[in-house]
Amino acid sequence: MLELTGVESGYGETRVLHGLDLAVREGSVHALLGRNGVGKSTTLKTAVGHLKAVSGAVTFLGQDVTGLPPHVVARKGVAFVPETRDVFGALSVRENLELAGRLAGANPAWTLERVAEFFPNLANRMTNGGHELSGGEQQMLAIGRALMQDPKILVLDEPTEGLAPIIIQQIFAKLKELKASGLTLLLVEQNLNFALGLADDVSLMSRGRIVWRGDAAALKADEEAHVRWLGV
Repeated sequence: MLELTGVESGYGETRVLHGLDLAVREGSVHALLGRNGVGKSTTLKTAVGHLKAVSGAVTFLGQDVTGLPPHVVARKGVAFVPETRDVFGALSVRENLELAGRLAGANPAWTLERVAEFFPNLANRMTNGGHELSGGEQQMLAIGRALMQDPKILVLDEPTEGLAPIIIQQIFAKLKELKASGLTLLLVEQNLNFALGLADDVSLMSRGRIVWRGDAAALKADEEAHVRWLGV
């Protein structure tokens, strides 16, 4: 569904990705793991158009989307939940969701009512400003806003960052529901148990390249990969 081939990317003169190859199967959950600073977030930002690839190609559903602006990539069905969440604090929860819904096509599967049902915490906070939400509620809003785009793939960067254990459990359960519905997920996550509990496929990164590929069961059994690439 989503493929990066020979991608070089970075920030200004600093190159972070070095010929990276990554392929995400339709209907799967793909976890991109590795130590801090190896290029995981850069990979996601390049995939969704927030960063331009210096070379290589990004394709989505067989279409070349390399270098397209993020809003164009989003309209094709790629929804991004950044690590920073980027909730609009001055807008209400309802307004945050309605604004994202403008990126969806006609007759979207995800509506305001469906998001409110999916995240009951948000249903009671629709008139509250984004700045009035807890960290967990902001993460739910960030995911809900992405769903309002009616995506074909949901790309998440560190969805558990800074959250309390009970909220992490709730987010895990909701992502499990999305997986069961057939939605494709690409996930960067430092919480290994969280990631492997969701993932079908796993790629490990080091120094801007993919250094290991396999399924979640294979990674769980590969102690050498844990020590060498994850440091756990």
